[in-house]
Amino acid sequence: MDPECSRLLPALCAVLVDPRQPVADDTCLEKLLDWFKTVTEAGPSLLLLQENPCLVELLFRVLKAHDPRPRVLSFSLRLAGLFAAQEDCFQYLQQGELLPMLFGESGPLGGAAWTAPTVRSGWLQGLRSLAQHPGALRFLADCGAVDTIFSLQGDSSLFVASAAGQLLVHILALAMRGPAEGHPSPQGCDWPACAQKIVCHVEDSLRSTATLQVTQALNVLTTTFGHCHSPWTQGLWVRLSPLVACLLEKDPIPASHSLVDLLLSVARSPVGSSDCGLWETLAQTLSHLSPTQAGPLALGILKLQDCPQALKTQAFGVLLQPLACVLKAAAQAPGPPGFPEGATGDSITVDTFLSSKSACVGLLCQALAHLELLQLLVGVALAHVHPGSGTCGHTDSPSPPSPSAPRPGPRRPCFGLQWQYCASAMAQQPPPVTWGATCVRSWQAVSGSSERPWISWGRCLRGRVLKKAFQATLRWLLGSPKAPSCCDLDPHTQLFLGELLPVLRKRLCSPCWEARDSGLEFLTQVTRHWGEVPELTGQLLRDPESYVRASAVTATGQLSSWGLYATPTGPEHPEVQQESLFTELLHILSTDSEGFPRRAVMHVFTQWLKDGHADVAEDLEQFVARVLQAASQDLDWEVRAQGLELALVFLEQLLGQPGSRCPYAVALPEAAPPATLAQVLQALCRVQLFEFALRALFDCDRPVAQKSCDLLLFLKAKATPCGGPQEAGASPDVVSVEAALQRWQAGEQGQPLGELEPEAVMAVLRSMDLEGLRGMLAKSSDHMEKSPQSLLQDMLATVGVLGENEADCY
Repeated sequence: MDPECSRLLPALCAVLVDPRQPVADDTCLEKLLDWFKTVTEAGPSLLLLQENPCLVELLFRVLKAHDPRPRVLSFSLRLAGLFAAQEDCFQYLQQGELLPMLFGESGPLGGAAWTAPTVRSGWLQGLRSLAQHPGALRFLADCGAVDTIFSLQGDSSLFVASAAGQLLVHILALAMRGPAEGHPSPQGCDWPACAQKIVCHVEDSLRSTATLQVTQALNVLTTTFGHCHSPWTQGLWVRLSPLVACLLEKDPIPASHSLVDLLLSVARSPVGSSDCGLWETLAQTLSHLSPTQAGPLALGILKLQDCPQALKTQAFGVLLQPLACVLKAAAQAPGPPGFPEGATGDSITVDTFLSSKSACVGLLCQALAHLELLQLLVGVALAHVHPGSGTCGHTDSPSPPSPSAPRPGPRRPCFGLQWQYCASAMAQQPPPVTWGATCVRSWQAVSGSSERPWISWGRCLRGRVLKKAFQATLRWLLGSPKAPSCCDLDPHTQLFLGELLPVLRKRLCSPCWEARDSGLEFLTQVTRHWGEVPELTGQLLRDPESYVRASAVTATGQLSSWGLYATPTGPEHPEVQQESLFTELLHILSTDSEGFPRRAVMHVFTQWLKDGHADVAEDLEQFVARVLQAASQDLDWEVRAQGLELALVFLEQLLGQPGSRCPYAVALPEAAPPATLAQVLQALCRVQLFEFALRALFDCDRPVAQKSCDLLLFLKAKATPCGGPQEAGASPDVVSVEAALQRWQAGEQGQPLGELEPEAVMAVLRSMDLEGLRGMLAKSSDHMEKSPQSLLQDMLATVGVLGENEADCY
């Protein structure tokens, strides 16, 4: 330990135990514990205590206090655990009976401070640090700590309850080390006493009729099999699996979510590959759980590596059930062909599924989000598709392609057509006749209202579910086999997109902004492979919702880059007849009240500059000048930072070196010839790039200043080898430029630089310590005072012990 820290420690310990002094805040105490942890890991804890007896005195005085403060008591318990983690220091503290007084029944357990959750949490964390060696196990058994941990599993504080369960797992793993780490018998006759006690407690909890106790036991086992992969876990599962299976016989199944977590944790552990009975238990669990409960289990099963095919088939049907229920309700049909047998269940299952809007939306999103996982199970899908059926029989949907239509293969289209009608059914605004009495009853159960229930349901589906539907559809489309033609997509997929286009147009006009936003994202991603663009896209640049306007900016910008967007003309669009897309986006950058659209415009302009867009090539300097002028006046730092990114791209293009993005790489690109550099500097002055970059150098937002520094360093590195553009003997006038920079640095940035000469600008850059500024900007805000000594001084200064030291702001 640093000598100065050792000198300050006695005063700090005296402050912590003095009830008249204000308690340091939790952040300072956490920092102090982190420091002690670093010290104990670097050297022997026993030597630390012997050299600093004030630490042991601190622990004793906290225990003897009549009414110890909870935060200080919790700190002391955790500190004692850190010291006792090393066995020699543990024995040293045991000699003075300090550890039993801290963690035994005579300590805080029976005091008034135990009612504070922070004390109970500190007690658990202290034991967690202490339990690192065999001597700790004997101590836990002697002081009765394990029974206290059992009771804390049901603590009112979730943090305390979770810490208690994790501590039990840690103690169990510690007890099973050494001789017991082989293959102990499932009966537990050769298990250590501490491990035997924990396992018996888990068994009793699994047999309990109280759901809370069952949940606690399942959570302990889940953590055990998730973190412990030693052979003894196989014996543990053999011993406890019958009790877990018995939970499936109860109605309702207690702690179903915790049961699912446990079974998946066991299946992912080495136990899963050696226990064939586990697969049978998983299959029984799938069949016993409700759709809401079985969904996460089915998804986890589909992700297992060595899972039997029959179990994956069963899980496949469970995960498709939400989609099948929605289609059955929407089509008023007995059941959509192309789905597994019994996927929808009876009418009661459909009614139950649709009775809760939150459950319905959650399951639909889960199924849609993982559809690509289902696509990989081609064999499973084919086993469950009716022979010869390529459609879902949806009465309101377009007709499927004829048998003579070109198809890339028998597998993907069959599953894709299921998808086509799933997405279509959920995307179309559902009229009352389509949803039928089931949805009406469902909404009445949720909201108690019978007035136009399909509107609220439609909003629900158009939001989260529609977004997942678009994302899943896109993954399916981009994963389809490619046809040997100029188009990226095969004919079957093109036909599907043609049928989806009316639905997409409808979404772009939806009153729900999430639907418009999701539709734009989908359109932008798929149009690159497709080629058809609804005219509504440009109109959404003036959408009332900022997220939609930002998506519209991105969409129109990308479509214009690909040559797929044309400004609408004609009598129906008189307001944009003479206005280019660049002008409209520049207007958004200058006037939009929200930051998201303006950021999107800057990203589009930067990409246009990289790609050589037609609007950029028409007048490159005018394009850059107008964009930088608008970005320099923006209050959003991300817009200004993106403006510097655009400026760097422009500079690289002028130098003929696009793509050299690192201004301080180990090997910088060779400098441009002086004549070329002079022309470059003149162009930079004409577009006022220097003024923009120098103003950003003193920006109050550090990321902007860092980008500006990188840009100027890049230019300085290019100009230095050539000696600059000035003629021999010339002395540029830099007084006005330096005076303006000093005013900007002082916060007076209202006055512009005016017309700049390249020679003056380069002379100023050479005189500036940009490397030093870059290093300063890279440092954190507390780099000046970030040390254990500073921490101790700050804590003492807070209570007035060190009056001459000004405390830092933490």
